[in-house]
Amino acid sequence: MNTMVIDIKTKFQELGVDIPVEKIEERLEKLIVKFKVPQEEAKRSVVNFFLKEHGIPKEKFYGGLGEVSFLKVTDISEDGKWLNLKAKVVQLWDNAHGSISQVGLLADETGTIRFVSWVAAELPAVEEGKTYVFKNAVSSEWNDRMEIILNKSSSIEETPDDIPIQGKGQGTSSLVKVADISQDGQWIDVKGKIVQLWENTSESISQIGLIGDETANIKFIKWARAEIPVDVVEGRNYIFRNAVTSEWNGKLEITLNKTSSIEEISDEIDVIARDAVLTAAMVDIQSGSGLIKRCPQCNRSLTKGACAEHGKVDGVYDLRLKAVLDTGTIAQDILLKREVTEEISGITLEGAIAMAADALDQGVVLEAMKQNLLGKYYTVSGPRVDRYILVESIKKESVLDSELLAELIHEAEVF
Repeated sequence: MNTMVIDIKTKFQELGVDIPVEKIEERLEKLIVKFKVPQEEAKRSVVNFFLKEHGIPKEKFYGGLGEVSFLKVTDISEDGKWLNLKAKVVQLWDNAHGSISQVGLLADETGTIRFVSWVAAELPAVEEGKTYVFKNAVSSEWNDRMEIILNKSSSIEETPDDIPIQGKGQGTSSLVKVADISQDGQWIDVKGKIVQLWENTSESISQIGLIGDETANIKFIKWARAEIPVDVVEGRNYIFRNAVTSEWNGKLEITLNKTSSIEEISDEIDVIARDAVLTAAMVDIQSGSGLIKRCPQCNRSLTKGACAEHGKVDGVYDLRLKAVLDTGTIAQDILLKREVTEEISGITLEGAIAMAADALDQGVVLEAMKQNLLGKYYTVSGPRVDRYILVESIKKESVLDSELLAELIHEAEVF
């Protein structure tokens, strides 16, 4: 602690202020010994107290004492250290926490690290793809990984310096199999088939769904701000380059940002199929089922004639079924594409279009499906992907438990 006291006293003397050693020792001892504050944080607290007491701007104390030294991302390994970092903002994440201003991913030529900027710090906002000097950030450990925190003592300054971002901190991103993706914060290239595109109501997300190869499937997110010109299509094969792995709700996913790219390829990729088989009652058919229209460019379903990505378009008709099967102990979401939907409902795409034209309402198709399908037992099989079974075959069962069925349908309606 003596070294710390001398360091504080010396730096204030360089600014023309002589602070008694006893005062510095008293405050440091109280914080470190009594309140168990980490030494670096205690030092910063004491410095800030005397800066405020003597009316000295923090910038003058922290930024005006010789050349600033910078750490590399891979050198950040200890919790509670004050540091300076020059890094590029490679990804900003959506943030619903009121006390956080921005959260995302920084990178330099050695690796990537998560950052958090607190609202209380009142720091300028950063932008994806730009390089900044971050001074007086604090290292912190979160989910067994290091991150940096920006607070009131920190500063952010944009710099024209360009930092070459390299995958995983070593060379370029490596091509990996989906099953080999094992930790967050990695830069990877993935080659796979688009297994499924999900409906997306978030303006910050361009596309979201599942990509798979012969080893596994994984969720992907393409952020709107990434401005990647290629929209992926279900059933087609692509290489995602410079994607970043991240962990969300205990599961790994990959995200595409401004440094990422998408390339369609001619390779035919066989996606692993881990089939599930389930016999249960169909208790609910969800909205978005029946006769729908899709964007001819990205295959998204349209909402009021508009695609979330391409705006007003001349949609292409399609049939699908999103339903819930219930065994009495578990409820399972299932998804049926056109061919399987036609098979089980007895309604073809052409017939559905004709029905809608006669009634001047696409909703009649959904109502007809509900009348035909609800309240019956089915055996379905297909790969289980995320919360869905992607139904490849479906068979109507003749044996019904009427009491259980009525109870399940009532629960679904109440829910």
